Amino acid sequence: MENRSNSTWKKALACGSLLFLGAGMGGWGVYTISQSKWLVGSAPVAMAQEAKSSPLIDTPTNFVTDVVERVGPAVVRINASRTVTTQAPQGFDDPMFRQFFGGQMPSMPEKQTQRGIGSGFIMNTKGDIITNAHVVEGADRVTVTLKDGRTFEGQVVGADPLTDIAVVQIKGENLPIVSLGDSEALQVGEWAIAIGNPLGLDNTVTTGIISAKGRSSSQVGSADKRVDFLQTDAAINPGNSGGPLLNVQGEVIGVNTAIIQNAQGLGFAIPISKAKVIAEQLMATGKVEHPYLGIQMVQLTEEIKDQLKESKNIQVAESEGILIIGVGNNSPAEQAGLKAGDVIQTINGEKITDPNKLQEKVESTPIGTMLPLEVSRNGKSVDVEVKVGSFPTKQG
Repeated sequence: MENRSNSTWKKALACGSLLFLGAGMGGWGVYTISQSKWLVGSAPVAMAQEAKSSPLIDTPTNFVTDVVERVGPAVVRINASRTVTTQAPQGFDDPMFRQFFGGQMPSMPEKQTQRGIGSGFIMNTKGDIITNAHVVEGADRVTVTLKDGRTFEGQVVGADPLTDIAVVQIKGENLPIVSLGDSEALQVGEWAIAIGNPLGLDNTVTTGIISAKGRSSSQVGSADKRVDFLQTDAAINPGNSGGPLLNVQGEVIGVNTAIIQNAQGLGFAIPISKAKVIAEQLMATGKVEHPYLGIQMVQLTEEIKDQLKESKNIQVAESEGILIIGVGNNSPAEQAGLKAGDVIQTINGEKITDPNKLQEKVESTPIGTMLPLEVSRNGKSVDVEVKVGSFPTKQG
């Protein structure tokens, strides 16, 4: 959740540096698999020796090859461009500066075109493509290139910055499509296959495993996102953002999106279960509404209590709960009377101590619903009802 904070609170909330690679930045590094090790249905040694002298026996293929052949055609390259207005550096209009350069005064273009490359995948025969919101953010023009060489003008149907999901639509015949899997059923350690365009190298295929599930946005240093990420050990590189993460059946289980800066083997993808819901809303209305209260919060710990006492001379009696450290102007929380320093004890009658769990509760609450909270304020219990609002963000 958004809102104001001072340097003290920023220290308490520091989670590391997450790099969301801008307009088409993201991707997968190379993880090599020995084909001889992962042959499916490989023959015993004696049969393998016989196969060397018999051209009639088919060579078995591995599961990666099979997935790539079936899914690869539906993975696309997205080129996005936008025109930005530039200004001359401060001082260029200074007469002394101009006198120095005379007729050699450098000219500054008023407008520049910025370009980025990303990836995506076609999810239906209508030509709807899922990609990352940051791939097409602010784009004036989007083009989509298929593996077979066809290029289409793309229309951004909608983009949701809170989940970093966007939908781009193209019009074409005989479009290849992907199959969507079940990210909820994933287990840590399962194989993961990525196809995309890292660093502009089209149709690159790499593999890895699912390293972890349910990584909250705050855990990976991006508390402004409304996503629990899949973690993978496959490297992510510029150009592959928005591309699919696949299981061994060739089903999409995630949308590649982010890395932790200066880290190796820590890549993150948006689970397809979440991406599908967001995409369906974007296709239906062009926007997504996210429930929110308008508070900035942190889990109450002894360390936080000590920091409050030392820096603000504020003593908190509670030993657990969720400490509100900021309340947004004109937010539902402010309208309900919540204040910085309040400690949330329960939500809808349920005890809660984890900010991520509180976020999940709010996210699952319909907009306009009255949500009862019990807070501790100056050592006294206070009941507050907050009318859940819609997060004020620019859509599309």
